[in-house]
Amino acid sequence: MSTQNKAILFITEGTEEMEAVITIDVLRRAEIEVFVLGVASHKVPFILCSRNTKLVPDGFLDFDPINFDSYNAVIIPGGAQGAKLLSENDQVQRIMADFYAQGKIVAAICAGTLAIKTANLHNKRGKKLHITCHPSVKDQLEHDFDFLADRVVVDDHLITAAGPGTTFEFAFAIVNKMLGESVVKEVARPMCFE
Repeated sequence: MSTQNKAILFITEGTEEMEAVITIDVLRRAEIEVFVLGVASHKVPFILCSRNTKLVPDGFLDFDPINFDSYNAVIIPGGAQGAKLLSENDQVQRIMADFYAQGKIVAAICAGTLAIKTANLHNKRGKKLHITCHPSVKDQLEHDFDFLADRVVVDDHLITAAGPGTTFEFAFAIVNKMLGESVVKEVARPMCFE
């Protein structure tokens, strides 16, 4: 597949499974290759998510060689604990900053939006980026970003969404950015969105 059709989605302990699984599913329906990358201190058989759902990643950040140059989107789901762990991981932060600097898509939903702050994306453009996020983390972000009370916000190649109930819209926004509105319609129709 070409670079434009590949995305990395990070998961770790406490990730919001709805935000991860729906996003993975929608992108794969659009024929976007999604590599689910686990972040853990050691290889484990699964990642235990926020509602005790077990997800099996395709690989692990610290243990599997990944050619990040072949991907053009990085996705950070929420979940309070998962978002905290991803926001504190130096490698995740470096990957997000590199993708953003290269004009690649950086997408974060719910509390996962905290990672865009710790990756210092708010200091990259010389003006405040437009974002949305879960209400529980708004106070940690609104000083550094131009907060919009929308369900999904697209600011150039940064895509943010408010929370679990906005996950389909979030995933469709990523598909739209990568492949265009016509592909979104093709994917949405059999899912009964139109």
